[in-house]
Amino acid sequence: MAAALVTVYILICCLLLLPAAVSSFGFPAALKLERVIPANHEMELSQLMARDKARHGRLLQSLGGVIDFPVDGTFDPFVVGLYYTKLRLGSPPKDFYVQVDTGSDVLWVSCASCNGCPQTSGLQIQLNFFDPGNSVTATPVSCSDQRCSWGIQSSDSGCSVQNNLCAYTFQYGDGSGTSGFYVSDVLQFDMIVGSSLVPNSTAQVVFGCSTSQTGDLVKSDRAVDGIFGFGQQGMSVISQLASQGLAPRVFSHCLKGENGGGGILVLGEIVEPNMVFTPLVPSQPHYNVNLLSISVNGQPLPINPAVFSTSNGQGTIIDTGTTLAYLSEAAYVPFVEAITNAVSQSVRPVVSKGNQCYVIATSVADIFPPVSLNFAGGASMFLNPQDYLIQQNNVGGTAVWCIGFQRIQNQGITILGDLVLKDKIFVYDLVGQRIGWANYDCSMSVNVSATSSSGRSEYVNAGQFSDNAAPQKPSMDIVGNTLILLLMGINLCNFA
Repeated sequence: MAAALVTVYILICCLLLLPAAVSSFGFPAALKLERVIPANHEMELSQLMARDKARHGRLLQSLGGVIDFPVDGTFDPFVVGLYYTKLRLGSPPKDFYVQVDTGSDVLWVSCASCNGCPQTSGLQIQLNFFDPGNSVTATPVSCSDQRCSWGIQSSDSGCSVQNNLCAYTFQYGDGSGTSGFYVSDVLQFDMIVGSSLVPNSTAQVVFGCSTSQTGDLVKSDRAVDGIFGFGQQGMSVISQLASQGLAPRVFSHCLKGENGGGGILVLGEIVEPNMVFTPLVPSQPHYNVNLLSISVNGQPLPINPAVFSTSNGQGTIIDTGTTLAYLSEAAYVPFVEAITNAVSQSVRPVVSKGNQCYVIATSVADIFPPVSLNFAGGASMFLNPQDYLIQQNNVGGTAVWCIGFQRIQNQGITILGDLVLKDKIFVYDLVGQRIGWANYDCSMSVNVSATSSSGRSEYVNAGQFSDNAAPQKPSMDIVGNTLILLLMGINLCNFA
């Protein structure tokens, strides 16, 4: 330790003596400093802000880190039926509540010119409308803009001949839809670099400004400001931030099932020793994985594996934008039969609105069997009864639980929605092209790495990625000790 301190002192001495040495060799001993701000101090505040933002952007790109978003909502379709987060967009920034959706690519929010968009929400949140004219950093994306091609590649966007705007139209699986145009503006977020919180960081991103909505999107009972797509295409925010060097090409979530829901959503890899991974099916528009079989009570069900194969729009999709879970009929029938046979001696099976339900006098955990979904690579997803059942109501003080998996007829599609995804860590490693998961209490803290499994540093979160539990900035003791060392070094140089 003493040798290291002596080395530091020598370096400091060399730095202090450097001007004299430079002068003796004929070079100027003084460096000329030029004023960046004009002498008359007449520089617009907006110019200073733009300069600072550019600098902060370069600093963040050189550092890299973890970006976290707050999560609210719950899987329970009788309460909310979706998970959402809050984003800050524009200058000055405004808050927008958007659904977390791994089944789509684009971030969009309701535009000020939106027709038929909901004005209020039953979620007790304040809905906002994005107005490009009220943000000093907003610019519309034109047809000739290279970024417009990101959406065109995925058949989501086109060009409006009338106004030269890069437009889009989306249709979702539930029949709802939206259309509008793309804008570029500032996304404000909090970043964790090492053990320090860097608040109010910014990045320029392209997102949709919705001028029209249909279907469930216009219903006010569960209305949000838009949808936050986490797909792999170039227009997704995760791809945009990664291309700017601000975030890794990996993101994670841990969605709470009980106690009001909520959870954790980060751009980074949640590190957990019990994680298992399965490869992503390449060249798919969604997060497709190879489901091989389903087991109930440890026994594989008699389902042809071809039912789960990925081809021609078929296969197994992991989608946080779906509330429940869906099986093709060829898998749904043996699944429900196996569950019913396992509990028939302890419960009373009933059919309610086409769903298989059960009248239960005791805890479902004591009666219903465990289920496992078995994937390529030897990874299994273990489901507790609450991961495939939903409590519907009570009959004479007795609970009625129903199978949460729904039947899809004439389609070879399996969709794993929030019912299955809750109470688990999920990692979407876009570099390694794999998805991992582990059962987890999402009310607990997590460890997060700023890169995927092949990356470098691990960032430990002591709290829960919230304002009250963010990692603290470096202690001032470190700064004080550094100043003491510098002063000691200067004194030694004077006595040399």
